[in-house]
Amino acid sequence: KAAVITGGASGIGAATVARFVAEGCRVTIGDRDVERGEAVAELLGDDVRFVPTDVSIEQDVAELMATAIDDWGDVDIVFNNAGFGGALGPIAQTSVEDFDLTFDVLVKSVFLGMKHIADHMTERGSGSIINTGSIAAIDAGWSPHLYSAAKATVIQLSKTVAMELGDSGVRVNVVCPGAIATPLLVGKPDATDADLDAARTAFAPTVPIGRVGEPADLASMVLFLAGDES
Repeated sequence: KAAVITGGASGIGAATVARFVAEGCRVTIGDRDVERGEAVAELLGDDVRFVPTDVSIEQDVAELMATAIDDWGDVDIVFNNAGFGGALGPIAQTSVEDFDLTFDVLVKSVFLGMKHIADHMTERGSGSIINTGSIAAIDAGWSPHLYSAAKATVIQLSKTVAMELGDSGVRVNVVCPGAIATPLLVGKPDATDADLDAARTAFAPTVPIGRVGEPADLASMVLFLAGDES
């Protein structure tokens, strides 16, 4: 199979790229972080391509999907995973500009990822689209206002698109991570191993199993949803 993974340069995305390649999948990474994206592609070899992509820009996403189809012949799986923490602070101090940016990166990117692969997958009669939601979309108090609202939108949009595309053999699912040891949890794009270890310690008491999630945990779930057996 062949996959497109956005936000594949780090965190959950990078772990999923590595897991997919280990299972024999060919992967195209879309990410704004050129240095990290190219490093992941170089590390994992010829079955990985990197395409610089701003997922909030329609032309970038359209070109990402077209490039992957050209490179691999088909795209079987799309993991719309790119994201960030979004606007912070009290609602009264949140700017419209920060609102727009948050929804552009967290919601419009998912919309564009599905829009620009739907025809390809429906014409083939099969495909798996997986979107990254969040526990923050379900329970209040874990994340900033707009991050929570955006992820709730991702869940509902995924449900409605699943209803549209299901008759064509295309599945749409959402994974909803809780506390995962990634730079997003720390709030630092360049989080160090020490930063991640501190977050693991701090958040472990909030998780029923006594530890935070690891990127590889999410990669396993995405792999399952990408497979025909799911």
